Amino acid sequence: MGRRDKVARASVYRTVREAALRLKEAGVPEPAASAEILMAELLDLRRGNLAWREEPMTEEQAATYEAWIQRRLRREPVQRILGYTYFRNLELDIDEHSLIPRPDTESVVSVALTRIDERGGSCRVLDIGTGSGTIAVSIAQERPRCEVHATDISEGALEVARANAKKAGVRVHLHHTDLTAGLDALRGSVEVLVSNPPYITSAEIPGLAPEVRDWDPRSALDGGPDGLEFYRRIFEETPPLLADGAGVVLEIGHDQSRSVLELGRSRGFVPRGTAPDLTGTPRVALLKWTGGS
Repeated sequence: MGRRDKVARASVYRTVREAALRLKEAGVPEPAASAEILMAELLDLRRGNLAWREEPMTEEQAATYEAWIQRRLRREPVQRILGYTYFRNLELDIDEHSLIPRPDTESVVSVALTRIDERGGSCRVLDIGTGSGTIAVSIAQERPRCEVHATDISEGALEVARANAKKAGVRVHLHHTDLTAGLDALRGSVEVLVSNPPYITSAEIPGLAPEVRDWDPRSALDGGPDGLEFYRRIFEETPPLLADGAGVVLEIGHDQSRSVLELGRSRGFVPRGTAPDLTGTPRVALLKWTGGS
């Protein structure tokens, strides 16, 4: 009897338990969560309701679920298998062109919203390296009076961001460019600058979990030999676009707060400290642009 026949006769609950065991035996992290999330999404159920589902799956459901489990066994992330993920109030499409949004980045959005509120809730925002549009679309949704601009060097990523903005019913001005090149129309007008740049050192990438190393775009991970390459570029290239007093909100690695703040200080930005992520780790560097004075 083939696996598909066996799975088709099993109940939803039993199928999930067997899948979790297979994932665990293969060394896949959080095997139960992976098995449950995939099943819950397949059947449009809450994860907590799976334990009560004793009815057998249809052959079509079983085949789809088995295909998903096979992909997870190859360490493909659950979000990529599904083609979407959840972030704050959004369901975001993702594909191979963009980084999977991390919970850490919720702290970046929260801090950016605070900076926006300090300016009355209406200002011009620029998100550098937007990827799937996670930060830009969140800000546009939660602070609709803002004019939100976002850049990315990847046209593929911008297509995903465009789709996510449309799905959320918001407007984000998307620019296909390397960091800030060609944004002369924004000169001197950006009041909040926000970015989640690549910040992992090149040497660390081979040691990352397969879910990250093999499936996230390397260009969204690799911050150069010391992980600080893109922060240098941000501090060097953005001043012409910034309004006096502009707030700067940057996601950082767990051990980069001092380095990033000092880099900013050396280029005329005023450090304002850091903010933690949900685990209490310093995750956001805060700076202010005062015209280099």
